[in-house]
Amino acid sequence: MKLKIYGIFVLMMMGLGSMAQDRQFFNPPAPLFKDPVTDGAADPVVIYNRQEKSWWMLYTQRRANAETPDVSYCYGNDIAIASSKDHGKTWAYRGVLDLNFGPGKNTFWAPDIVYEKGVYHMFVVYIEGVYSNWNGNARLAHYTSKNLWDWKFIGFLKSPDHNIIDATLLKLPDGKWHIWYKGSGSVTMTGESADLKHWSFSDVPVIGKPEHEGPKAFQFAGHYWMLTDEWKGMRVHRSDDARTWDRQGMVLDKASGRREDGPNGAHGDVVVVGDKAYIFYFTHPGRKSHLEAPADRNGYIPFELRRSSIQVAELIFKDGTLVCDRDRPFDFYLPDL
Repeated sequence: MKLKIYGIFVLMMMGLGSMAQDRQFFNPPAPLFKDPVTDGAADPVVIYNRQEKSWWMLYTQRRANAETPDVSYCYGNDIAIASSKDHGKTWAYRGVLDLNFGPGKNTFWAPDIVYEKGVYHMFVVYIEGVYSNWNGNARLAHYTSKNLWDWKFIGFLKSPDHNIIDATLLKLPDGKWHIWYKGSGSVTMTGESADLKHWSFSDVPVIGKPEHEGPKAFQFAGHYWMLTDEWKGMRVHRSDDARTWDRQGMVLDKASGRREDGPNGAHGDVVVVGDKAYIFYFTHPGRKSHLEAPADRNGYIPFELRRSSIQVAELIFKDGTLVCDRDRPFDFYLPDL
């Protein structure tokens, strides 16, 4: 009997060892990804492509290598794709999505994508035209796809607020989808829907001042979390019901010693895998601070201040909040789903 139990134990340990070998964690490179065409990758969202069986990173492809006046390199952007077939070790640039439904050159920013009943739903910022300063009427456009390549334009989010950007979505236990986004006044607004098409909205900010953008909602370590980009790092908010949020400390606010991982992390995504939470974000490695990008006497921001890189770090649940040490090596692995 003892021999039989011991044999079963050995087989179990061998099985666990085999699983550990199949799941080969690694310390990711820094930066994780740089756009090889424009060197302007920003605002990443990471999702598993169930048809291709690979991880996809969709991001704002800023035209960082274009000599254009002021911030016009942040307009006329496509949504670009990088994919990884080796669990996040290496990423291949795949091109850009064809999202245009109208004539001319238009602007796309900051997608968020969710998967529901065999369909991918994307909410992405759309601005008609190209500007050389922070301008234009920003709207959230809804698209659907069955393969992440071919997208159908469904319509615009009919929010009572105007000039809205940076959507994040989460399905709650009530069966409804909830959306949060940056509204006018640079605060986070919200709405809910049973089908991702028909929405009801609150006219009260969920997260108010100080000003911020890029909200990201997710569930981890028994709580709901919202990260918001305050342009000096990301503010942490915790909730037990994803409706009321407690303001906590900051992550990605201190410069890292990793290559191209400074000065602070901006507008990102969080992927939760088992007991691990990975935060993907972008940096301006040539800047002393995130917002410091003075133009030259001709009105051009230098290339070193325009370019941006994608990084990944691990979020740790500690003492009731989330912390992140960007310099600490960590185990990274994106499993097949």
